[in-house]
Amino acid sequence: MADFLLEIGMEEVPARMVAGAEAELKRRVLALLEREHLVQEDGSAKSFSTPRRLAVFISNVADRQEDTREELTGPSVKVAYKDGVPTPAALAFAKKAGVEVEALKVVTTPKGEYLAASILKHGRRASEVLSEELPREIAAIYWAKNMYWRPGKPERFVRPIRWMLALLGEQIVPFEFGGKTAGKVTYGHRILFGEDGIAVKSLTDYESALLDANVIADVEVRRQKIRKALDHVTRTVPGARWREDHGLIDTLTHLTEWASDRSVVLGNFESEYLVLPEEVLVTVMRGHQKYFALEDESGKLMPHFLAVLNTEAAEAGLAVIRHGNERVLRARFNDARFFWEFDQRIPLKERTSLLENVTFQKELGSYADKSARVRELALELAELAVSRASQVDAVALDEAALLAKTDLTTELVKEFTELQGVIGGLYAQAQGISAAAADAIYDQYLPASMEDSVPRTVEGSLLAIADRADTIAGMFGLGMEPTGSKDPFALRRAANGIVKILAESPTPLPLTLGEVAGRATPNEAVEIRVRAFLVERLEFYLREVRGEAYDVVAAVLAAGSDDVRDAIARAQAVTAVRASADFEAVSAAFKRMKNILGQAREKGYVDLDARETDVENAHPTQANLRQAAQVLQRKVEQLRAEHRYIPALEAVATLRPQVDAFFDQVMVMDPDEKIRRSRLVLLTSILKSFSGIADFSEIVTTG
Repeated sequence: MADFLLEIGMEEVPARMVAGAEAELKRRVLALLEREHLVQEDGSAKSFSTPRRLAVFISNVADRQEDTREELTGPSVKVAYKDGVPTPAALAFAKKAGVEVEALKVVTTPKGEYLAASILKHGRRASEVLSEELPREIAAIYWAKNMYWRPGKPERFVRPIRWMLALLGEQIVPFEFGGKTAGKVTYGHRILFGEDGIAVKSLTDYESALLDANVIADVEVRRQKIRKALDHVTRTVPGARWREDHGLIDTLTHLTEWASDRSVVLGNFESEYLVLPEEVLVTVMRGHQKYFALEDESGKLMPHFLAVLNTEAAEAGLAVIRHGNERVLRARFNDARFFWEFDQRIPLKERTSLLENVTFQKELGSYADKSARVRELALELAELAVSRASQVDAVALDEAALLAKTDLTTELVKEFTELQGVIGGLYAQAQGISAAAADAIYDQYLPASMEDSVPRTVEGSLLAIADRADTIAGMFGLGMEPTGSKDPFALRRAANGIVKILAESPTPLPLTLGEVAGRATPNEAVEIRVRAFLVERLEFYLREVRGEAYDVVAAVLAAGSDDVRDAIARAQAVTAVRASADFEAVSAAFKRMKNILGQAREKGYVDLDARETDVENAHPTQANLRQAAQVLQRKVEQLRAEHRYIPALEAVATLRPQVDAFFDQVMVMDPDEKIRRSRLVLLTSILKSFSGIADFSEIVTTG
């Protein structure tokens, strides 16, 4: 057994691509070793990355593959021999198997007698397998953008390869990719250490050698070093804390190879800039400069920032770096202040006509056209919500829908596109537009992801739903639906947003997915596809966000998928009671009922939904089950009407004794047509009566 270490050295890779590539390299190398039977069950895998390298370490790799015996089947005996003499077919098979024709044996198969050969396949050395397979695995790593860098050469990669390290134990695994041959040398930090190569002997040596060369190869260690350095420098400002930003931490972790207390610079800016909205200041610092904002204990922004360097310097050097960063940030803030003042010379209400010159989608028209559609849809949804006792400020919603996209014409949004909606809300607030309308405009793009918050108000929620539904309906109408991994218009994200808003809005919105789809789509065919798409996203939400089991989700959605909050409540109830023995037994029985009824319909039995009639000489257990079900049905319906799903499901489970007795003592498919029909009608009635919360036949049960 030996440890395997692979490192690919490159020119700097964009931070957003590093984490995915690191995970894929680890997955590919581990899969390769498992496929070739070279890695043991007790082997462990660990990956590393910096902007200049991807690396993976696998422990307990076998030195060589084990020998295996393989059984080959050849031609039939009739074809292989003619008058007892081997034919060319037999000779060719013997040659392929590497044995003499006399060593071939005859085996009997369902198709007759065939020639066969047992051959010993010698295992290859691990280094031989890796040398052959690694170039293909490296070339197959997915990158959002690839490049050629050697004229006339076929390989493509995200950036030019500069070195490769491949060790099995202490031995080099020789292979070539991108014009570089793997060796045992790696390289340290380009600035702090220089260009000298570092010879590596083992994993322990690899990490420690890089650490001595100012490279922290372990991503999580580097992340924590950055956080500690931010904490350390922040403590020099009394009462300050750096504003938590997980996304920026991730970016800087993948932008740097080294971190220490001298890798973070504290900078300052003039307090006069604090008159600008915090959203603008933080976006300038974060988006353009990768700076962290500092805030006081109340969360108010302070005139300081933190810059994380991919190097370190003495105090004199840090002073120069600080001055340069402050000068750049000051220029950025001046631009933002100019745009903020310049944009407001034209109020949002006067910008609506400018949207006619901003294209939304060539087939769907301009943003003025989209705004008109969203405005109409939002008011329709509002009327529906109001009819169900929701409180909606229809005037504010209408104004928000009218002005929602006007900030796309502003210079500030053109400069900071990630602030669209936010800038519109801030301008609306500054221009005296109602708070309800301004908040709705501000929140219209929430949630941006499943981890994001939803709009704060009913008006904001309705506007966000209408905007997304219009986009989805329009694209579906043009046949531009997501396919596989392709979703160029982010329609899945839009649908996820609709589901999340309906599930989590602070004030519940009494709207169903079918109603959203029906009012947003131009015809029934598109409506059906959009509704199915929204239900698919509800399924995703229940499984991936709420963590419900796949069979629970299938059972709940089979019983109704329109009402998002109701589906969540039913899923939670099923999860709460599914562990009980009675519920599991009833679920298994319902599955059996469904299968029996499916077979009955295949055989042409009809009118199974009719009312059950009394039959002479009916078995007592049939009458007992019918009576128990009728009594229980009234109780379950009452509990369902009150949305008390857990006690309703617990009540359904009490039907177990009668169901068990029925199936133990009765043959449903009785030869007597009247008896058979009465039993099938009874099962149909039970399924229909008790499947309103969930289709119990979808629940996976023991055995």
